[in-house]
Amino acid sequence: MADCCDDKSCEVVSLKDRHSRILKAVLILNAIMFVVEIWAGYLAHSTALMADSLDMLGDALAYSVSLYVLGKGARLNAQAALFKGGLMALLGLLVLGEVVHKAWIPSLPVAETMGWIGVLALSVNLVCLGLLWKSRGDDLNMHSVWLCSRNDILVNVGVLTAAGAVFVTQSRWPDITIGMLVAFVVLKSSYGVMKRGYTRLMSV
Repeated sequence: MADCCDDKSCEVVSLKDRHSRILKAVLILNAIMFVVEIWAGYLAHSTALMADSLDMLGDALAYSVSLYVLGKGARLNAQAALFKGGLMALLGLLVLGEVVHKAWIPSLPVAETMGWIGVLALSVNLVCLGLLWKSRGDDLNMHSVWLCSRNDILVNVGVLTAAGAVFVTQSRWPDITIGMLVAFVVLKSSYGVMKRGYTRLMSV
């Protein structure tokens, strides 16, 4: 009897197991950071932190979907990409709502809290990006997950920039501006994910 590794079966099983471990790890990290950031954002009156926390929640939910469709075929993966893109769009709109809310209700964010939590979030997302790096081109599912993680790094840099600007200017507007930019980054990414998912769905 030929060894299973003489064909592609062992390779496929190994790849699926590796993807599963990676997705579970980044899901847990993002879920934890969602709780940390939304609480810190509430206490610090920070739109940028609240926006980043919602982005973390969206990522955790997207990773859950990715785990569900793991190894279940190109069509289901394409449908999952459309769903994740729609979820990202919803989160982006929620962030815009938070931006409008904070613009109308003046409150100065706590720059120190924004800075410390921003550094923590950046560190966690760098770990996630490192875990996902080698698998980013394996399939549509893993590419969309990697794209989420890459965007998170940009968002974290934005939060830290806002923290520094709030500290220097003692104004809430840098925080609100970064919150708005986060919303647009999420919405732009959602369009890209849905476009790629739709293209793949039409081809299978």
